[in-house]
Amino acid sequence: MTAPQTTATVTPPGLHPAWRFALFNGLSFQIVLGSPMILYAKTLGASATVLGIIAGMMPLLVIFQIPAANYINRIGYKRFVLGGWGTRTVFIFGLALVPLASGFLDATTRLVLILTLLFGFNLVRGISSCAWLPWIAALVPEHFRGKYVARDAAMVNLGSFLTVAISAVCLGAAPHPWQFAVIFAFSAVTGVISLAFLNRIPDVAIPEEVRTSGESVPWLAMLRHPPFFKLLRVVVAWAVAYGGLTAFTVAFLKTETGMAEGKILFVTSVAFLGGLSSLWLFGSRLDHLGSKPVLGFSFAMWLVILAGWMALAGGALTASLTLLLVLQFLMGLCAALVGMAHSRLAMAIVPPQGRNHFFALYSVFANVALGLAPIAWGLLIDAVGARQGEFLGLVWNRYTVFFAAAAAVIALTFALARRIDEPKAASLEDLLTEILIASPQRFWLRFWPRE
Repeated sequence: MTAPQTTATVTPPGLHPAWRFALFNGLSFQIVLGSPMILYAKTLGASATVLGIIAGMMPLLVIFQIPAANYINRIGYKRFVLGGWGTRTVFIFGLALVPLASGFLDATTRLVLILTLLFGFNLVRGISSCAWLPWIAALVPEHFRGKYVARDAAMVNLGSFLTVAISAVCLGAAPHPWQFAVIFAFSAVTGVISLAFLNRIPDVAIPEEVRTSGESVPWLAMLRHPPFFKLLRVVVAWAVAYGGLTAFTVAFLKTETGMAEGKILFVTSVAFLGGLSSLWLFGSRLDHLGSKPVLGFSFAMWLVILAGWMALAGGALTASLTLLLVLQFLMGLCAALVGMAHSRLAMAIVPPQGRNHFFALYSVFANVALGLAPIAWGLLIDAVGARQGEFLGLVWNRYTVFFAAAAAVIALTFALARRIDEPKAASLEDLLTEILIASPQRFWLRFWPRE
């Protein structure tokens, strides 16, 4: 006789199409906003500052969530998101045509076109995404939020890995413009498929009194809500540190190691395998351990990761394939853990009253920091330029300075994360015990050398 399923194990209705949407969305957006677009911009002669603008444009334009949040209640969650995601797909088809114009447009003009179309894509995405978190927070029960964000992150990372792997095969060592056009078209087609699954996610009814409310929004009081403010500090500090890391590690591999485009994409695709493994490592633990210890663990690991990149940039370590794959895997794992922990904690502490506007504030502050950071990091890298010197056994060049500065911000983020309010959270020591001793993964310890 089969044991009855408990409430904690039954998947709420509508989440399976949400996870399928996340998979195809990962297949689509990772080309337009990730390494393939950065590499295409580099072929057009983009500087580090321009690369920073490309990397920062998407999060920066999320600022339009603030005025857009006022219209969610009138339009509805599903219609709002579906309309925006459909419109942004049109811009991807436009991006696919730009590489084909290489026969009659020079590189500068094509770069301007790319920036213009990316602006339109990210503007529409920034406006429509303000309804996503309130929609999901209302759809997913509290006891299932950890499982939801873990599986959602796994689907996004699986889709992103497949996309970057396909792009690596398609681009090869010396890609022609038509090859970039092919992968941009692939992004557009998978974007259309993701819309079909998005349409299958059930909508959540908005109460009539909320839909017709004409009260002014107390933005300042919401911002000062103590648990929300403490989380916001961590999210913004993390965004400053993380903003630009993906773009400038790609730029570092291209300019400093001379690695071919296809090989760079192969190396960076491993980061998504790291993100996918977050489901295996924390998928069933996030709800009972809490977000706070996961953040502490992740930020500590990020300090180790950035120390590795500093050693590479400073000449203390050789850029071997094995080392690069390990660093990329850990980057993907820890970035996914931070995102999961932030999303779950935001759903937990944001009160139902004013949910749309709380999430709009959360997204805007996080994404504006994430958008400005790569531009600032790009300016820093360009400002250091070719200058370099030796100190503490490292060659301090533009990338060594960048990785060291990012590590300093991560250290500040670690300190702020310890002050987050989460009463039911376990300690960092409990988390380590769960992973290393009490879990099935303890067999990995057998590989640890013994004296």
